[in-house]
Amino acid sequence: MELILKKSGSGYLYQSDDLDVVLSGNLPKVLQPLAKGPEAEKEVFGFEEGTRLSALKRDVASRNTPASTEIDVLSPAGVLTYRIDIERVDTVGMIGILSVITDISEARHRERILKTLLRELSHRSKNLLAIIQGIATQTARQALSLDYFLSKFRGRIQSLAYSQDLVTDSSWRGAYLFTLAERQVSAYWPATENPISVRGINAHLSPNATLHVGLALHELIVNSASYGAISAGINSLTIDCFETLLDDQDAIELAWIEHLPPASALRKEAEDHTFALTVLERVVPVAVGGRAMYLTTSDRIEYRLTIPWREYEIITCVEE
Repeated sequence: MELILKKSGSGYLYQSDDLDVVLSGNLPKVLQPLAKGPEAEKEVFGFEEGTRLSALKRDVASRNTPASTEIDVLSPAGVLTYRIDIERVDTVGMIGILSVITDISEARHRERILKTLLRELSHRSKNLLAIIQGIATQTARQALSLDYFLSKFRGRIQSLAYSQDLVTDSSWRGAYLFTLAERQVSAYWPATENPISVRGINAHLSPNATLHVGLALHELIVNSASYGAISAGINSLTIDCFETLLDDQDAIELAWIEHLPPASALRKEAEDHTFALTVLERVVPVAVGGRAMYLTTSDRIEYRLTIPWREYEIITCVEE
């Protein structure tokens, strides 16, 4: 019986109806004082929990109805949780209260972790749905037709999905900037034809920054493919990332530099460029708590996004 109890991780305490201890076995070290008598319950579990447990045992004795409870115990290893199953034993030669005590600390710890993860998932899902709702609303405002809306909306949602895949693959820790840029570019060009050079600091972005920087990159790539350097077949586009300051605190700056061909070779800006500017100048910097600047001249498009220290971690600096 002792071997079975050890393998099951349970101990037992057998008491008379007056709660005097008759037998005990396989009690963990922190609960071994329980074998001294009923007053030890207050010593081990605290006055309130010990009083409650004694009252519960007396109720089981009088009603002959099994009961179960859980009690936390503070130990050097941390908080331990025990389930105590109580029932009255009324057989030949044995009349009293049997308490089977099982350590369920690991199970409760897993449950707490799971609840925390589910709360985090719920929070992130709501944020993601809010982003999608905003994209849908703004895209619809600029749409000239249903087909136009579907084309633009699908592209933006797909961009969001690419970023979200990276976040999910990292167990919600975020993504590296270089990987994020390459993933957004790969939706339009294979790696062998990548028209964009990424250099500087390969910062590891937070999940929030990953999603919003991904959206910014999508708008910049689509705009360039529509009327900028990429559309003209000019391989003169770079993304650079370097350390800077934002309000006297550490930050990184993401710089998109696009050199344009003569103005006569450019296509007219797409009608939905207003939404692209909203994403680049307002939505993204507000979401990451940073700032942004978008400039266009006859021969250059420049976008600079400053990201505060809370939204990234510098893992590796790439030296040129």
